[in-house]
Formats: sequence, C-alpha cells, structure tokens
Amino acid sequence: MPKAPQKPLQTPTRAAKPKAKVAAPKRSRGQPTTYTQAIAEELCRRLGLGEGLQPICREPAMPSQAVVYVWLRRHPEFLEMYTRAREEQAETHADEIVSIADETPQTREIKDKDGNVLAITLDSAYIQWQKQRIDSRKWNAAKQRPRKYGDKVTLGGDVDNPIRIEAEVEAQTLLDALLKHAELTKQAAAEDEP
Repeated sequence: MPKAPQKPLQTPTRAAKPKAKVAAPKRSRGQPTTYTQAIAEELCRRLGLGEGLQPICREPAMPSQAVVYVWLRRHPEFLEMYTRAREEQAETHADEIVSIADETPQTREIKDKDGNVLAITLDSAYIQWQKQRIDSRKWNAAKQRPRKYGDKVTLGGDVDNPIRIEAEVEAQTLLDALLKHAELTKQAAAEDEP
C-alpha cells in the first residue's frame, strides 16, 4: 500500500506586521439622524402642502419616521413647527376636496358597430376613485382640525359646554311623604300585633 506523501515540516516564520490603517474620511450614509433646522423646516413645509410623513421620510435626504418622532420629543421648537404644519395640512386637504369635486369627470363613449356614438356615460370607476380621494381627505382634515372640520357633536362637561345638574326639590313635600310613610308603617306594625 503506498504511503501518503508527507507534508514538509514548516519552520516558524515571523508574522508580518499589520499595516497601519489610514482612517478614511467619514461619509454620510443613509438617512440623517442629527436634528438640523433646515431639514426640520423642509419636512414641515412639505407636510403643510399636503404630503404624507411616510413618503417624505422614504427619501434619502430626510430622516426616518422613527427619527422624526424622537425629534418631536427632544426639540420643542420642532414640535411647534410640526403641529402647525399638520394644521396647515388639514387646510390643504380641505382645499383639495373642493378641487377634486370640481374636476370634470371622465366620460366613456358607447358606440355602435359602425363606430357611431350612441351615448356618452360617466366612468363609474373614476367617480368611485374621486369619491375615495375626497372621503380620505375629509377624514384626515376632521382628525387634524376637529373643531373646524369634524362633526359637530355637543357633549356636556367640556369648557364650552359644562355639565349642569338642575334639580328642584321641595323639602316640605318630601318631608310630608316620609312622615306619612313612617305613620303607615307604624299602623301596619300595630295591626299585626296580637
């Protein structure tokens, strides 16, 4: 049986000295996480013009949603700008509702086999899509500015409409009724005794 070739013995060698690493300049990668006034203003400007927070935050130059929420907790000036931007967004959505409702609906021609137009009808799918666009903006405006765009619901107990309890009690009538009841109870007890 042939023997397997033996590996030559290796003599220990000196390990090469690792080369000194030159620090590469740090490059900005990913979305920004450091609060800057310029980014905060741009984000709030776009919110006020009707854009949603998610689409804005998907852009590489904008912070993620999680970072925006951290900024809201840490920077009162940003919270104030953001709140104002959301109020402006509700106004923008209210304006968009009117614009969408005023758009000329798409129509569809119904033709015969010769190509002659028999009738022109409204495209029902387009109308449903427009209705959905209006409803979503109405809902959003009502949630962001409930006093202005929300359903008018009057509840008692708030600052503008405090709860009032009005009860008229005539003390003498109540006292007379209690005395009469006590007298009748006493008479019934006396009749039951042998």
